[in-house]
Amino acid sequence: MISRILVVGGKGVFGRRLVEGLLATTDVEVIVGGRTVDANDPLVREWQSRYGMRRVSVAIVDREAADETLRRLVPFCVVDAAGPFQGGEPRLARAAIAAGCRYLDLADARDFVASFAALDELARKSGVLAVTGASSTPALSGAALAAMVAGWAQVDDIEIAISPGNRAPRGRSVIEAILAYVGQPVRLWKDACWTRKPGWGDLVRREMPGLGRRWLSLCETPDLDLLPTRYPLARSVTFRAGLELPILHLGLWFLSLPVRWGLIRSLRPLAPFLQRVASWLERFGTDRGGMLVAAQGLNRDGQAVSAQWSLVAEAGDGPHVPVLPALALIRHWLETPVTQEGARIASDLVTLDMIEREFRRFRIRTLRAESWPCAPSLLGRTLGSDTKHLPALIRRIHGSQPIRLIGRASVEAARNPIARILARAFGFPRTSSDLPAEVCLKPKGSFEIWTRRFGQTIFHSKLWSEGQPRCLYERFGPFRFELAIEPCPDGFGLTVTGWHMGFLSLPLSFAPKASALTSVDSQDRYRFDVAITLPLVGPLVRYTGWLMPQDT
Repeated sequence: MISRILVVGGKGVFGRRLVEGLLATTDVEVIVGGRTVDANDPLVREWQSRYGMRRVSVAIVDREAADETLRRLVPFCVVDAAGPFQGGEPRLARAAIAAGCRYLDLADARDFVASFAALDELARKSGVLAVTGASSTPALSGAALAAMVAGWAQVDDIEIAISPGNRAPRGRSVIEAILAYVGQPVRLWKDACWTRKPGWGDLVRREMPGLGRRWLSLCETPDLDLLPTRYPLARSVTFRAGLELPILHLGLWFLSLPVRWGLIRSLRPLAPFLQRVASWLERFGTDRGGMLVAAQGLNRDGQAVSAQWSLVAEAGDGPHVPVLPALALIRHWLETPVTQEGARIASDLVTLDMIEREFRRFRIRTLRAESWPCAPSLLGRTLGSDTKHLPALIRRIHGSQPIRLIGRASVEAARNPIARILARAFGFPRTSSDLPAEVCLKPKGSFEIWTRRFGQTIFHSKLWSEGQPRCLYERFGPFRFELAIEPCPDGFGLTVTGWHMGFLSLPLSFAPKASALTSVDSQDRYRFDVAITLPLVGPLVRYTGWLMPQDT
């Protein structure tokens, strides 16, 4: 018996590619659904001519009131490819469940996917399977990550990025989905705690394998919720997306500022205008897009490891990628009896092998770099053989893997009014005694990212080495400090030997007089004593206390 698949939104940017894939690679009958589908539509006629009249039909389907239509059609599976899903209700999913039909959608909206579990009891009572998120995110991203870290003892840091080619088609629903979160606060797991950053913020320029350097920004996706739950020891989960042309990417970042400042509520009303701008610039750039999934963690032997999986889609084949997880799941259901019931996330059901089999029809290539031991720690590269003489706790904390420390601290803040203003600019905390303290050290490439939290105050810095022995560099905001490191039997000390702003070397006589001492006390705790003083101004801040590694 030939199965019938109803694809709602089957003429859209992604829906038509799913319909084409079903017709080309299976023997199912496809019903193209939508609010205004016409049997004489040229695209429908083309499919009927190529694959046969009986294999393609149309049906008027309103997602808001589809119950009667689905009871009449009784398809093997209902696919929602219409979007946008942001802020939407799963009405079509409810209608499919009520009609006893299997359901699948291409949702990549964080709120939609997060609320989908509410349908679980209803789906189980009806004895059907309802699946959400069968798209690039969270299905492909989650499947790639799962395959990459299989066998690891711990996943510490996850980074995902997507950058389509500039000539990829952009439907109205896709643009509206992006504009829905641009400038809005996005909740993400960073440095082992939940925080918020503006959507399309967190701007970086990153090397995308096979594509070169591209601009990327923070994206609102279901992975930001799903992956911290799936990998509970992870300290950070980041998902960024980018536009190939810098003028479009940075232009959208600039347009996000009024939303971030609260001057306007949303950029969504600009969707028609921005769609026209994108079409004017479509001939620039390329039709090559890609995806990157990277992770750091510990292997089964406790060694720090890194790995990454990347995808490059050539010659305009990138827009097929978002529908291939759905096609892989439908193919699996057609070939294998399905016993699951309830409401599920696609990334729990589809594997990377299943999706990569669908890549074979396209000019899509993937590269999976096997995990490898991380490079020696920053401290090890700086002190060389002297590192082995340091206490074991110091070596562990300043190792090559992320670590979280908790303890207590006391802060002596600046008293001079000018010093207080400068301390506030650097984000240093105010005077307080016996504060809860938390420090996260995260190696990232050749750098170390330090995040310090004293009470409610958080400040960050970046450390690195440029190859000179016993010399480190630390960046606070626009300033770069050159530090001399001197080991001692119970720890090490740091002193400032130079400072810079951008490419400018600043006079050493005006440099902050900073000293930092670390040691291990009699209770095997990591002690710290950091004091910073400004010439002519006086003490800027001093913080002292103890920390212990947080066992996870």
